[in-house]
Amino acid sequence: MSPSRTAQRTVRDVVFVDGVRTPFGKAGDKGIYAGTRADDLVVKCIRELMRRNPSLPAERVDEVAIAATTQTGDQGLTIGRTAALLAGLPRTVPGFAIDRMCAGAMTAVTTTASGIGFGAYDVVIAGGVEHMGNHPMGAGADPNPRFMSERLVDPAALNMGNTAENLHDRFPAITKERADAYAASSQAKLAAAYAEGQIQGDLVPVATMKPGQGWTVHSVDEPPRPGTTVEDLAGLKTPFRAHGRVTAGNAAGLNDGATVALLAAEDTAGELGLPVKMRMVSYAFAGVEPEVMGIGPVPATEKALKNAGLDISDIGLFEINEAFAVQVLSFLDHFGIADDDPRVNRYGGAIAVGHPLASSGVRLMTQLARQFEQDPSVRYGITTMCIGLGMGATVIWENPHHADYGATSTTDSTSEEGAAA
Repeated sequence: MSPSRTAQRTVRDVVFVDGVRTPFGKAGDKGIYAGTRADDLVVKCIRELMRRNPSLPAERVDEVAIAATTQTGDQGLTIGRTAALLAGLPRTVPGFAIDRMCAGAMTAVTTTASGIGFGAYDVVIAGGVEHMGNHPMGAGADPNPRFMSERLVDPAALNMGNTAENLHDRFPAITKERADAYAASSQAKLAAAYAEGQIQGDLVPVATMKPGQGWTVHSVDEPPRPGTTVEDLAGLKTPFRAHGRVTAGNAAGLNDGATVALLAAEDTAGELGLPVKMRMVSYAFAGVEPEVMGIGPVPATEKALKNAGLDISDIGLFEINEAFAVQVLSFLDHFGIADDDPRVNRYGGAIAVGHPLASSGVRLMTQLARQFEQDPSVRYGITTMCIGLGMGATVIWENPHHADYGATSTTDSTSEEGAAA
């Protein structure tokens, strides 16, 4: 009989090394990615990520996780694996697909980060894609009739615009005028960030070809409307309810785009000479009433803060996905944060830049990482988003440029709502 052995358990710090994305496009026949495959957008991102990090041998990538909300057609066939092969990664690199609607890329990051923390991986690529022109939200879905027959959810819960109107009902202090003002501010902040060169460094130029137009290289986002004013937004139609408050101007649009991030164990990053842009502190997901799914970031953030032993006052930067202005404002009101607080979405948000569903989580991370570099006085930042069907997701990050970086240990946990230490 062989001698008894005790298995080793590895728990390590997880760092965000780098992240890139395609310019986001408008969904539909007139959008920049009409006729472009979703998987090709992911491939562009993976190749650029590897090019930007030449000290990383391709064979050291342990996993590729790519999210998509609609996993059919050019977003199907286990897109994490197919995109890895198409990008030229070694065949020994595995991959998988994942779905958590709007938080797909964020879930790809947290899932693989837990694998790093547990010792299953050293280096991973995680991200998401959504081509809403090829795959309109909900197309092909077949909701179980029990949802309606047993009144498990209100029919409005299956339409995100209706859930945003419900959120306005629940919080009457969040008026249409307030939502429009927030939306105009998002457009202005994104325009300023572009003018300062804060966005371009994360973008992967994409060449597309349309019959009769030839090839075009796209190097900026298509959705933004710089110069948008509150007066411009005031007269827009409210498509989800007569005399409602949610419009195309104070909500994110229908968009196409892809994102990917490079994550590693901190010791592996040091070994390979990879940069450390952020360290993961904790993350959490939470379920809420599907009828008011936009409130999801509140309990998710409370759980993530508790897991990390932090308070909302410890957070110096917020990247909140702007599915709807009312959703962001409900989060700010809950935590006593002003609408124009300079810690919030400094470079604008999804109302301006777009929200290609499963890809957006990594966009929040790349923008937070850039802000960390610009502002070493901030130690902790949050990326958070609401999720269709009633959920929220939050990840807390630490700034490696802060004087006290790494001074305290993280929670020893690799659970779904725990810290990825």
